[in-house]
Amino acid sequence: MGPVLSPSPVRRRLAADAALLLVAAAFAAPLAWLLLASVDAGAGLRLRWPDGPTAEHFSAVLTDEITFTPLLNSLVLCGGATAVTIVCAALAAYPLSRYRSRLVRPYLLGILFTTCLPVTAVMVPVYGLFVRVNLIDTVSGTALFLAATQLPFAVWLMKNFMDGVPVSLEEAAWTDGAGRGQALLRVVLPLMGPGLAVVTVHCFIMTWGNFFVPFMLLLTPDQLPASVGVFTFFGSHGQVAYGQLAAFSLLYSTPVVLLYALVSRRLGGGFALAGAVKG
Repeated sequence: MGPVLSPSPVRRRLAADAALLLVAAAFAAPLAWLLLASVDAGAGLRLRWPDGPTAEHFSAVLTDEITFTPLLNSLVLCGGATAVTIVCAALAAYPLSRYRSRLVRPYLLGILFTTCLPVTAVMVPVYGLFVRVNLIDTVSGTALFLAATQLPFAVWLMKNFMDGVPVSLEEAAWTDGAGRGQALLRVVLPLMGPGLAVVTVHCFIMTWGNFFVPFMLLLTPDQLPASVGVFTFFGSHGQVAYGQLAAFSLLYSTPVVLLYALVSRRLGGGFALAGAVKG
């Protein structure tokens, strides 16, 4: 027979299990509300099982003006910002990872400090700058600023992943006549595929859910992304179309879920490559 637990450890274990269940319920309740309210004709703030499932909320939001155009704007805006962030982060992380200097640590701490600054604190000067350089109300300018907000943390992540790729692999490429740029592009980046996937997903998710930046820098309604278009479902005098809001939220979350599903296979990769070069 196994050891008999005393009452005190049993109570502690039950209390821990109950706390974990409460935390799980706190995360599951909003998701359950989204799923149920999107098919509930009388959806409200209360979580309830719908009397009769309906697709009218999806039919109401599946239009070019409400969903398709904002989602396309979001894909262009966030995809462009993520691509710029990945390229700049890779180029910045490579010398930080491969060269030893007294300035590396202060530089990393300096760019990490910039992530602590709230974006609301810099939006007034950024707005004034964008007006002066004629970047206001442009998707390209907004994408560049979104990339700049994600770049410090992306450099940190990229540098840590790049440290896991042995220098000996680059040295082998140099022996074959490759330059540093070719070694970075053909050796280092392919081997840190899981790291690139992590940085890509992180940057895309953070820009995808950003409301304040495009709300301030984009003025034309046809250029607004889906994160700003959610205002469509909040009417005057406190009226909210909860069913349509839930349906739109599910559609709005779909690209992020699909992106994670596409790169999830690479997220489990490792960097145990020290023995890849022999002799």
